Amino acid sequence: MTVDLARLIADQFLPDPPRAIGVAVSGGSDSLALLHLLHRFAQDHGTKISVATVNHGLRPEAADEAAMVAAICARLGLSHHTLDWKDWDRSGNLQGEARKARYGLLAHWGRQLGVDCIALGHTMDDQAETFLMRVGRRAGVDGLAAMPHRFEREGMQWVRPLLQARRLDLRDYLSAQNVDWVDDPSNDDDRFDRVRTRKALSILSELGIDADAISDVSQNLWAAKDALQHQMLTISREIVTVRAGAVAIDEKALAAQHPELRRRLIVHALKWVNGAYYAPRSSAVMSVLDTLEHAPSATLQGCELRRKGKKLWIFRELNAVADVNAKVGDLWDNRWHLTPPAGEIGPTDPLTLCALGAEGLNCCPDWRALDIPRAALLSTPAVWNGTRLIAAPLAGWPQNWQARLNRGEDTFFAAHITH
Repeated sequence: MTVDLARLIADQFLPDPPRAIGVAVSGGSDSLALLHLLHRFAQDHGTKISVATVNHGLRPEAADEAAMVAAICARLGLSHHTLDWKDWDRSGNLQGEARKARYGLLAHWGRQLGVDCIALGHTMDDQAETFLMRVGRRAGVDGLAAMPHRFEREGMQWVRPLLQARRLDLRDYLSAQNVDWVDDPSNDDDRFDRVRTRKALSILSELGIDADAISDVSQNLWAAKDALQHQMLTISREIVTVRAGAVAIDEKALAAQHPELRRRLIVHALKWVNGAYYAPRSSAVMSVLDTLEHAPSATLQGCELRRKGKKLWIFRELNAVADVNAKVGDLWDNRWHLTPPAGEIGPTDPLTLCALGAEGLNCCPDWRALDIPRAALLSTPAVWNGTRLIAAPLAGWPQNWQARLNRGEDTFFAAHITH
């Protein structure tokens, strides 16, 4: 065995071990090794372990594999839940949709249990395969940079403790523990890009282009990405203001920046506004910026980019939130908390949180004094009783209601949006 697997676990969770960790376990060697390593860690550090298996319902064997994981967990004295994916409408890329559903199901499960994070069994081999697949898609620095050990998605913290471990190391570990694992037959199905990439990697290894080499390269690219992000955020503190959940960038100062830093700042603003996991393609960003050379506005990824005065504003597009409703007390558009005046709103009052829209803005006499684009205010959250506007706290008509971002305005400048 070439790596100390227990040390990899400790490096991610010490010196302050989490109170509770969720573990995603499929029955394959990577996730089963992670489960056994975390079980031993938990016994030594008083951490509670909970386990979940996602059944995508795509193979008849999946239910038996989930049952196998449940049996292993029972022997270890751990709780186990099977999470069934039932919502796929057969549209889109299967593996992409399955990945999206997997994160959503696991995050919901983890929040219900109150775990501090969810551990995933991604390995150095996964990293190498992903790198080569992204080379084929002409990815840039960000796409080729190493997977992060920790990231946030779906309102949950995720941890990949085994990114420096080879799959062979994990299988050797399981064999030494007399633990069997399942090999998914889709891992040999050439219809999938990852399978073909895995086979190509085995050939490239003869040239020294193996998982270890690719891991080193991806770490180098991560350092470059981090430096670029740091420079972008430094610039943003000088040329960006954030108001009512919208981002306003000094156009002249933006134009003076290197094109890559301009692109990064635009992407950062888009992801901060719309909460999207993936950034838009560079070509889409450049197309929008070209459009803005001769047009006042353009839309991208559920956001509107609009030139007003000397600023480029980026805010939520009204069409993206026109049908978004929430109850008072719930999060609206995954961004906004609206708080009523103390003691004035009863639990049975028929109030709804919706976008302000044009009709609502007409009820706000002072909105022009805010010096925020009209289109940006249209997509802000408002309180409605049927068709009657009760409050618009971001459009100059608060009526003692308060609007607060789930991730405050300071987070735009304080840290990377890491996924």
